[in-house]
Amino acid sequence: MKDPLWIWQQPNWPHFSWQAEALSPLLRACSQALGRLLGMLGAVDSDAEAQSSLNAMLQNIVTSSAIEGEQLNVGSVRSSLARRLGLSEEGRTTSRSEGLAELLLDATHAHRQPLDEQRLFTWHRWLFPTDVPLLARPLHIGALRGEEPMQVVSGRIDQPTVHVEAPPRAGLETQLADFLAWFENSRRDASLDPFLRAGIAHFWFITLHPFEDGNGRLTRAITDLALAQGEQQAIRFYALSASILDDRAGYYRILEASQKGTLDITAWLQWFLATLLNSLEQALARIDRVLVKARFWQAHRSKALSAEQIKVLNRLLDGGEKGFENGISASQYQAVAKVSKATATRHLSDLVEKGCLARLPGGGRSTRYQLQHSANAQS
Repeated sequence: MKDPLWIWQQPNWPHFSWQAEALSPLLRACSQALGRLLGMLGAVDSDAEAQSSLNAMLQNIVTSSAIEGEQLNVGSVRSSLARRLGLSEEGRTTSRSEGLAELLLDATHAHRQPLDEQRLFTWHRWLFPTDVPLLARPLHIGALRGEEPMQVVSGRIDQPTVHVEAPPRAGLETQLADFLAWFENSRRDASLDPFLRAGIAHFWFITLHPFEDGNGRLTRAITDLALAQGEQQAIRFYALSASILDDRAGYYRILEASQKGTLDITAWLQWFLATLLNSLEQALARIDRVLVKARFWQAHRSKALSAEQIKVLNRLLDGGEKGFENGISASQYQAVAKVSKATATRHLSDLVEKGCLARLPGGGRSTRYQLQHSANAQS
Protein backbone atom coordinates (compact mmCIF):
# COMPACT_ATOMS: atom_id res chain seq x y z
CA MET A 1 0.00 0.00 0.00
CA LYS A 2 1.29 3.46 -0.89
CA ASP A 3 2.37 5.59 2.06
CA PRO A 4 0.06 8.55 2.75
CA LEU A 5 1.29 11.80 1.22
CA TRP A 6 -0.62 14.19 3.49
CA ILE A 7 -0.94 14.16 7.26
CA TRP A 8 -4.73 14.04 7.09
CA GLN A 9 -4.41 10.73 5.21
CA GLN A 10 -2.71 9.11 8.21
CA PRO A 11 -4.83 6.30 9.73
CA ASN A 12 -5.05 7.96 13.17
CA TRP A 13 -5.66 11.52 11.95
CA PRO A 14 -6.13 13.85 13.82
CA HIS A 15 -4.63 12.23 16.95
CA PHE A 16 -1.43 14.25 17.16
CA SER A 17 1.58 13.37 19.30
CA TRP A 18 4.71 15.27 20.35
CA GLN A 19 7.91 14.83 22.33
CA ALA A 20 7.32 16.56 25.67
CA GLU A 21 11.00 16.69 26.64
CA ALA A 22 11.93 18.51 23.45
CA LEU A 23 9.27 21.14 24.07
CA SER A 24 9.63 21.70 27.82
CA PRO A 25 12.47 24.30 27.65
CA LEU A 26 10.48 26.45 25.22
CA LEU A 27 7.30 26.08 27.28
CA ARG A 28 9.16 27.21 30.41
CA ALA A 29 10.67 30.17 28.57
CA CYS A 30 7.26 31.25 27.21
CA SER A 31 5.64 30.96 30.65
CA GLN A 32 8.44 32.95 32.28
CA ALA A 33 8.31 35.65 29.58
CA LEU A 34 4.54 35.97 29.91
CA GLY A 35 4.88 36.20 33.70
CA ARG A 36 7.47 38.96 33.39
CA LEU A 37 5.31 40.81 30.87
CA LEU A 38 2.22 40.74 33.07
CA GLY A 39 4.32 41.70 36.09
CA MET A 40 5.84 44.70 34.30
CA LEU A 41 2.40 45.85 33.20
CA GLY A 42 1.50 46.27 36.86
CA ALA A 43 3.89 49.22 36.96
CA VAL A 44 2.39 50.92 33.88
CA ASP A 45 -0.34 53.54 34.28
CA SER A 46 -3.75 52.87 32.76
CA ASP A 47 -3.31 55.26 29.81
CA ALA A 48 0.01 53.70 28.80
CA GLU A 49 -1.48 50.22 29.24
CA ALA A 50 -4.40 51.07 26.97
CA GLN A 51 -2.07 52.47 24.30
CA SER A 52 0.22 49.43 24.55
CA SER A 53 -2.75 47.12 24.07
CA LEU A 54 -4.03 49.17 21.12
CA ASN A 55 -0.60 49.13 19.48
CA ALA A 56 -0.25 45.35 19.93
CA MET A 57 -3.70 44.66 18.45
CA LEU A 58 -3.05 47.04 15.56
CA GLN A 59 0.24 45.30 14.85
CA ASN A 60 -1.49 41.90 14.99
CA ILE A 61 -4.15 42.86 12.43
CA VAL A 62 -1.79 44.61 10.03
CA THR A 63 0.83 41.86 10.06
CA SER A 64 -1.70 39.03 9.81
CA SER A 65 -2.91 40.56 6.53
CA ALA A 66 0.67 41.27 5.43
CA ILE A 67 1.46 37.56 5.74
CA GLU A 68 -1.14 37.04 3.01
CA GLY A 69 0.30 39.89 0.91
CA GLU A 70 -2.40 42.45 1.75
CA GLN A 71 -1.38 45.97 2.80
CA LEU A 72 -3.97 47.62 5.01
CA ASN A 73 -4.67 51.28 5.72
CA VAL A 74 -3.07 51.42 9.17
CA GLY A 75 -4.82 54.64 10.16
CA SER A 76 -8.25 53.22 9.40
CA VAL A 77 -7.58 50.03 11.38
CA ARG A 78 -6.23 52.04 14.31
CA SER A 79 -9.34 54.24 14.33
CA SER A 80 -11.64 51.21 14.23
CA LEU A 81 -9.82 49.59 17.14
CA ALA A 82 -9.59 52.78 19.19
CA ARG A 83 -13.29 53.49 18.89
CA ARG A 84 -14.14 50.02 20.19
CA LEU A 85 -11.66 50.39 23.04
CA GLY A 86 -13.10 53.76 24.07
CA LEU A 87 -9.93 55.64 23.14
CA SER A 88 -9.85 59.04 21.51
CA GLU A 89 -8.31 58.65 18.06
CA GLU A 90 -9.13 60.68 14.99
CA GLY A 91 -9.31 59.06 11.60
CA ARG A 92 -11.63 57.63 8.99
CA THR A 93 -12.72 54.01 9.15
CA THR A 94 -13.72 51.66 6.35
CA SER A 95 -15.91 48.56 6.24
CA ARG A 96 -12.66 46.61 5.86
CA SER A 97 -11.05 48.09 8.97
CA GLU A 98 -14.30 47.77 10.91
CA GLY A 99 -14.60 44.08 10.10
CA LEU A 100 -10.99 43.30 11.00
CA ALA A 101 -11.25 45.17 14.31
CA GLU A 102 -14.53 43.40 15.10
CA LEU A 103 -12.92 40.02 14.37
CA LEU A 104 -9.88 40.48 16.61
CA LEU A 105 -11.86 41.94 19.49
CA ASP A 106 -14.44 39.17 19.28
CA ALA A 107 -11.65 36.58 19.31
CA THR A 108 -9.98 38.09 22.36
CA HIS A 109 -12.54 40.05 24.39
CA ALA A 110 -15.17 37.34 23.96
CA HIS A 111 -12.74 34.54 24.78
CA ARG A 112 -15.19 32.93 27.21
CA GLN A 113 -17.73 32.34 24.43
CA PRO A 114 -17.63 28.96 22.64
CA LEU A 115 -16.21 28.75 19.13
CA ASP A 116 -18.81 27.14 16.91
CA GLU A 117 -19.47 26.99 13.19
CA GLN A 118 -21.75 30.03 13.13
CA ARG A 119 -19.18 32.15 14.96
CA LEU A 120 -16.58 31.10 12.39
CA PHE A 121 -18.94 32.03 9.56
CA THR A 122 -19.48 35.44 11.16
CA TRP A 123 -15.71 35.95 11.38
CA HIS A 124 -15.43 35.04 7.70
CA ARG A 125 -18.07 37.64 6.76
CA TRP A 126 -16.16 40.27 8.77
CA LEU A 127 -13.04 39.38 6.77
CA PHE A 128 -14.80 39.92 3.47
CA PRO A 129 -17.30 42.80 3.63
CA THR A 130 -19.56 42.68 0.59
CA ASP A 131 -18.85 46.29 -0.44
CA VAL A 132 -15.11 45.65 -0.86
CA PRO A 133 -14.15 44.01 -4.19
CA LEU A 134 -11.19 41.98 -2.94
CA LEU A 135 -11.20 39.20 -5.51
CA ALA A 136 -11.78 38.92 -9.24
CA ARG A 137 -13.82 35.75 -8.78
CA PRO A 138 -16.92 35.21 -6.66
CA LEU A 139 -16.23 33.95 -3.15
CA HIS A 140 -18.30 31.78 -0.84
CA ILE A 141 -18.55 34.20 2.11
CA GLY A 142 -19.73 32.85 5.45
CA ALA A 143 -19.82 29.33 4.05
CA LEU A 144 -17.46 26.38 3.60
CA ARG A 145 -15.44 26.08 0.40
CA GLY A 146 -16.71 24.45 -2.76
CA GLU A 147 -15.87 21.12 -4.38
CA GLU A 148 -12.64 22.22 -6.08
CA PRO A 149 -9.42 20.80 -4.56
CA MET A 150 -7.82 23.22 -2.08
CA GLN A 151 -4.12 23.29 -2.98
CA VAL A 152 -1.12 25.55 -2.57
CA VAL A 153 0.94 25.20 -5.74
CA SER A 154 3.87 26.80 -7.54
CA GLY A 155 5.77 26.27 -10.77
CA ARG A 156 4.59 25.83 -14.34
CA ILE A 157 0.92 25.31 -15.08
CA ASP A 158 1.65 22.05 -16.88
CA GLN A 159 4.04 20.82 -14.16
CA PRO A 160 2.86 22.34 -10.87
CA THR A 161 4.45 21.56 -7.50
CA VAL A 162 1.80 20.94 -4.86
CA HIS A 163 3.11 22.22 -1.52
CA VAL A 164 -0.04 21.62 0.52
CA GLU A 165 -3.35 19.97 -0.19
CA ALA A 166 -6.26 20.22 2.24
CA PRO A 167 -8.69 17.39 2.96
CA PRO A 168 -11.38 16.94 0.28
CA ARG A 169 -14.69 18.75 0.49
CA ALA A 170 -16.57 15.51 1.17
CA GLY A 171 -16.67 15.08 4.95
CA LEU A 172 -15.38 18.58 5.68
CA GLU A 173 -18.39 19.37 7.91
CA THR A 174 -17.53 16.38 10.10
CA GLN A 175 -13.82 17.26 10.20
CA LEU A 176 -14.61 20.85 11.20
CA ALA A 177 -17.10 19.69 13.83
CA ASP A 178 -14.42 17.40 15.31
CA PHE A 179 -11.99 20.32 15.51
CA LEU A 180 -14.53 22.63 17.14
CA ALA A 181 -15.50 19.94 19.68
CA TRP A 182 -11.84 19.40 20.58
CA PHE A 183 -11.24 23.16 20.82
CA GLU A 184 -14.09 23.53 23.30
CA ASN A 185 -13.35 20.41 25.37
CA SER A 186 -9.59 21.03 25.53
CA ARG A 187 -10.17 24.29 27.41
CA ARG A 188 -10.83 22.19 30.49
CA ASP A 189 -7.96 19.74 29.92
CA ALA A 190 -5.57 20.51 32.78
CA SER A 191 -2.98 18.13 31.32
CA LEU A 192 -2.64 20.16 28.11
CA ASP A 193 -0.43 23.24 28.32
CA PRO A 194 -2.32 26.31 26.98
CA PHE A 195 0.58 27.24 24.70
CA LEU A 196 0.59 23.74 23.20
CA ARG A 197 -3.18 23.92 22.78
CA ALA A 198 -2.79 27.14 20.79
CA GLY A 199 -0.11 25.57 18.59
CA ILE A 200 -2.19 22.44 17.95
CA ALA A 201 -5.28 24.53 17.15
CA HIS A 202 -3.27 26.60 14.68
CA PHE A 203 -1.90 23.57 12.88
CA TRP A 204 -5.18 21.61 12.84
CA PHE A 205 -7.32 24.44 11.47
CA ILE A 206 -4.81 25.52 8.81
CA THR A 207 -4.65 21.90 7.68
CA LEU A 208 -8.43 21.76 7.24
CA HIS A 209 -8.48 25.00 5.21
CA PRO A 210 -12.27 25.01 5.39
CA PHE A 211 -12.86 28.27 3.48
CA GLU A 212 -12.06 29.37 -0.05
CA ASP A 213 -10.01 32.30 1.24
CA GLY A 214 -9.04 33.85 4.57
CA ASN A 215 -7.94 30.58 6.18
CA GLY A 216 -4.62 31.97 7.36
CA ARG A 217 -6.14 35.02 9.01
CA LEU A 218 -8.89 32.95 10.64
CA THR A 219 -6.26 30.48 11.86
CA ARG A 220 -4.33 33.27 13.54
CA ALA A 221 -7.57 34.64 15.06
CA ILE A 222 -8.29 31.19 16.51
CA THR A 223 -4.73 31.13 17.86
CA ASP A 224 -5.28 34.53 19.52
CA LEU A 225 -8.53 33.17 21.00
CA ALA A 226 -6.73 30.12 22.38
CA LEU A 227 -3.98 32.29 23.91
CA ALA A 228 -6.54 34.64 25.47
CA GLN A 229 -8.36 31.62 26.92
CA GLY A 230 -5.11 30.27 28.32
CA GLU A 231 -4.21 33.61 29.92
CA GLN A 232 -7.85 34.18 30.95
CA GLN A 233 -7.67 37.82 29.97
CA ALA A 234 -8.84 39.79 26.96
CA ILE A 235 -6.19 42.51 26.93
CA ARG A 236 -3.43 41.79 24.41
CA PHE A 237 0.11 43.10 24.76
CA TYR A 238 1.96 41.00 22.19
CA ALA A 239 1.40 40.30 18.49
CA LEU A 240 2.10 36.73 17.42
CA SER A 241 1.29 37.54 13.78
CA ALA A 242 4.14 40.09 13.72
CA SER A 243 6.65 37.40 14.69
CA ILE A 244 5.20 35.02 12.11
CA LEU A 245 5.62 37.74 9.47
CA ASP A 246 9.25 38.18 10.55
CA ASP A 247 9.83 34.54 9.55
CA ARG A 248 7.18 34.13 6.88
CA ALA A 249 9.41 31.86 4.77
CA GLY A 250 10.07 29.67 7.81
CA TYR A 251 6.35 29.62 8.60
CA TYR A 252 5.39 28.22 5.21
CA ARG A 253 8.38 25.87 5.19
CA ILE A 254 7.50 24.23 8.53
CA LEU A 255 3.80 24.05 7.61
CA GLU A 256 4.59 22.28 4.35
CA ALA A 257 7.04 19.88 5.99
CA SER A 258 4.54 19.07 8.73
CA GLN A 259 1.69 18.56 6.24
CA LYS A 260 3.82 15.89 4.57
CA GLY A 261 4.97 14.39 7.88
CA THR A 262 3.62 12.06 10.51
CA LEU A 263 1.19 12.79 13.31
CA ASP A 264 4.18 13.63 15.54
CA ILE A 265 4.11 17.44 15.22
CA THR A 266 7.01 18.19 17.56
CA ALA A 267 8.89 20.15 14.89
CA TRP A 268 5.88 22.37 14.21
CA LEU A 269 5.30 22.99 17.91
CA GLN A 270 8.98 23.88 18.39
CA TRP A 271 8.72 26.48 15.64
CA PHE A 272 5.42 27.80 17.03
CA LEU A 273 6.73 28.13 20.59
CA ALA A 274 9.97 29.77 19.46
CA THR A 275 7.94 32.29 17.45
CA LEU A 276 5.60 32.91 20.38
CA LEU A 277 8.62 33.46 22.64
CA ASN A 278 9.98 35.99 20.17
CA SER A 279 6.70 37.94 20.22
CA LEU A 280 6.68 37.93 24.04
CA GLU A 281 10.28 39.18 24.16
CA GLN A 282 9.47 41.97 21.71
CA ALA A 283 6.54 42.98 23.93
CA LEU A 284 8.82 42.97 26.97
CA ALA A 285 11.19 45.35 25.20
CA ARG A 286 8.31 47.67 24.28
CA ILE A 287 6.90 47.73 27.82
CA ASP A 288 10.40 48.31 29.18
CA ARG A 289 10.65 51.40 26.97
CA VAL A 290 7.27 52.58 28.31
CA LEU A 291 8.55 52.23 31.89
CA VAL A 292 11.87 53.92 31.09
CA LYS A 293 9.94 56.78 29.49
CA ALA A 294 7.67 57.13 32.53
CA ARG A 295 10.63 57.14 34.93
CA PHE A 296 12.48 59.69 32.79
CA TRP A 297 9.61 62.16 32.76
CA GLN A 298 9.00 61.62 36.46
CA ALA A 299 12.64 62.54 37.14
CA HIS A 300 12.48 65.60 34.89
CA ARG A 301 8.90 66.71 35.61
CA SER A 302 10.01 70.05 37.07
CA LYS A 303 12.19 71.08 34.10
CA ALA A 304 11.06 73.94 31.90
CA LEU A 305 11.34 72.52 28.39
CA SER A 306 10.17 73.76 25.02
CA ALA A 307 7.69 71.80 22.87
CA GLU A 308 10.54 71.04 20.43
CA GLN A 309 12.76 69.67 23.21
CA ILE A 310 9.95 67.46 24.51
CA LYS A 311 9.27 66.14 20.99
CA VAL A 312 12.92 65.15 20.48
CA LEU A 313 13.23 63.58 23.93
CA ASN A 314 10.12 61.49 23.26
CA ARG A 315 11.60 60.31 19.97
CA LEU A 316 14.72 59.23 21.81
CA LEU A 317 12.69 57.53 24.53
CA ASP A 318 10.44 55.66 22.09
CA GLY A 319 13.45 53.94 20.57
CA GLY A 320 12.90 51.57 17.66
CA GLU A 321 14.04 52.23 14.12
CA LYS A 322 13.61 56.01 14.49
CA GLY A 323 14.96 56.28 18.01
CA PHE A 324 18.57 57.33 17.24
CA GLU A 325 20.12 54.46 19.21
CA ASN A 326 23.60 55.91 18.67
CA GLY A 327 22.58 59.31 19.95
CA ILE A 328 21.31 62.38 18.13
CA SER A 329 23.35 65.06 16.38
CA ALA A 330 22.55 68.76 16.05
CA SER A 331 21.53 68.30 12.41
CA GLN A 332 19.20 65.43 13.33
CA TYR A 333 17.72 67.52 16.15
CA GLN A 334 17.19 70.30 13.62
CA ALA A 335 15.33 67.92 11.26
CA VAL A 336 13.11 66.39 13.96
CA ALA A 337 12.29 69.62 15.80
CA LYS A 338 12.10 71.71 12.60
CA VAL A 339 14.21 74.51 14.04
CA SER A 340 17.26 76.43 12.82
CA LYS A 341 20.79 75.11 13.29
CA ALA A 342 21.53 77.74 15.93
CA THR A 343 18.36 76.87 17.85
CA ALA A 344 19.14 73.17 17.68
CA THR A 345 22.62 73.76 19.17
CA ARG A 346 21.17 75.98 21.90
CA HIS A 347 18.42 73.47 22.75
CA LEU A 348 20.92 70.62 23.00
CA SER A 349 23.23 72.58 25.30
CA ASP A 350 20.25 73.47 27.48
CA LEU A 351 19.19 69.81 27.69
CA VAL A 352 22.72 68.83 28.75
CA GLU A 353 22.72 71.52 31.46
CA LYS A 354 19.37 70.29 32.76
CA GLY A 355 20.56 66.69 32.93
CA CYS A 356 18.21 65.39 30.24
CA LEU A 357 20.96 64.57 27.74
CA ALA A 358 24.62 63.62 27.99
CA ARG A 359 27.21 64.69 25.44
CA LEU A 360 29.02 61.70 23.93
CA PRO A 361 32.79 61.72 23.24
CA GLY A 362 33.70 63.52 20.03
CA GLY A 363 33.53 67.06 18.87
CA GLY A 364 32.56 69.42 16.10
CA ARG A 365 29.91 68.26 13.67
CA SER A 366 30.21 64.68 14.89
CA THR A 367 29.10 65.52 18.44
CA ARG A 368 26.17 63.33 19.47
CA TYR A 369 23.91 63.37 22.50
CA GLN A 370 22.11 60.55 24.29
CA LEU A 371 19.51 60.34 27.02
CA GLN A 372 20.73 60.83 30.56
CA HIS A 373 19.02 58.15 32.66
CA SER A 374 21.15 58.71 35.74
CA ALA A 375 19.23 58.78 39.01
CA ASN A 376 21.46 61.71 39.95
CA ALA A 377 20.18 63.90 37.12
CA GLN A 378 20.00 67.52 38.15
CA SER A 379 16.66 68.70 39.47
